[in-house]
Amino acid sequence: MRHALTAILAAASLTSIAQAQTETGKPPVGSPPNAITTTIAKDMDGLMTLYRDLHASPELSEQESATAAKLSRRLKAMKFDVTDKVGGTGVVAVLKNGSGPVLLIRADMDGLPVTEQTGLEFASKVRAKTADGTETGVMHACGHDTHMTAFIETARLLSSMKDRWKGTLVMILQPAEEVGRGARLMLEDGLYTRFPRPTHAIAFHDAANLEAGKIGYTPGFALANVDSVDLLVRGTGGHGAYPQGTRDPIVLGARIVTSLQTLVSREQDPLDPAVVTVGSFMGGTKHNIIPDDAKLLLTVRSYSDETREKLIRGIERIAKGEAIAAGIPDNKMPVVSVKDEFTPSTYNPPVFANQMADVLKAHFPAGTVSETKPSMVGEDFGRYYRADKSIESFIFWVGGAPADQMAKAAAGEISLPTLHSPFWAPEADKVIATASEAMTVLAMNILKRD
Repeated sequence: MRHALTAILAAASLTSIAQAQTETGKPPVGSPPNAITTTIAKDMDGLMTLYRDLHASPELSEQESATAAKLSRRLKAMKFDVTDKVGGTGVVAVLKNGSGPVLLIRADMDGLPVTEQTGLEFASKVRAKTADGTETGVMHACGHDTHMTAFIETARLLSSMKDRWKGTLVMILQPAEEVGRGARLMLEDGLYTRFPRPTHAIAFHDAANLEAGKIGYTPGFALANVDSVDLLVRGTGGHGAYPQGTRDPIVLGARIVTSLQTLVSREQDPLDPAVVTVGSFMGGTKHNIIPDDAKLLLTVRSYSDETREKLIRGIERIAKGEAIAAGIPDNKMPVVSVKDEFTPSTYNPPVFANQMADVLKAHFPAGTVSETKPSMVGEDFGRYYRADKSIESFIFWVGGAPADQMAKAAAGEISLPTLHSPFWAPEADKVIATASEAMTVLAMNILKRD
């Protein structure tokens, strides 16, 4: 939240959600009267119990052992062939049902280092330590609890309808999505060699900017490359009263920040979106001391690998150029460090994305499914397609924002919480019901019998 008023309004807007989510879940209004919808409605009490349990007991990235274990037990009870501890805490569940396509369905398990402020009766009170030893509250502030619950219902539905599809299901519970390496860890641990290699892959993500129960999809690039870049600016410190005897890294850093803006505004094709944001500028310890160095922390976002490389090289060029202009010697040029773990962009092959959208549009009531704009957030589901571009891959959004709150936000009366906000509490029953139905319908289409 940007300021206290926003936080108060967001908290107030979520009171009705907190009350609603302690009640029995109901199927989405307007759902078509078919067997899948009816079955999900009957299952909703149990699904909401599972959701509330997952929500109240989140685990940080690469610490998802208890979460993985409880969901693994459910998959084993459905007669999936389950392998635990893939890529750390990941779970792979395989169900073979004759010859045909191999469909990978993914859900992510990790929570965030966020202290929950939703006011929900079942709000997380969990505290844990991050990899660097920092103690923090932990919350499913990105909705991974809805992802896992819908994943379990999708698995249950498909395992109970084996007479209506053929092929192989490879359902995976992925760790460490929030730190961008869970998909890589599972791939490196033999996801495509130890288990059936997928021909298709699908997933969904809840959305804070879509009405609960609505579905959004984006053909082509859907989510961005995300890089974290550290920029160390070096100079020569001294007394603030005698700046002439220094090479001030604060001033140099400020010049670099300003010049970096031209990478997007003057060097990037306006039809190829990109973001270069300086999220942190740290330097100095006292009013009257010019420090020896300063540190900038950047997030860099793009869609294509070519644009990503161009932006990173541009950061290096601008930092060095400004340092030369400031008279910095060669042995004190800025140091640009790109973090090893980056989140690659997620691409929905357009023909397949539109085919999947048509399947959803034919199944759900008119107006439920619509095309949405690409997002600059990151999601490592894209790695599964990148590892084998013959795979037909599709990720879509399922809205979680209550309709009345969306209307108030549109009127400027409130500000809605975003994903990763301590106030984010999706209308979970609608997310779970819609996502379970959508994933099942897509799977039945991909694995359809002749």
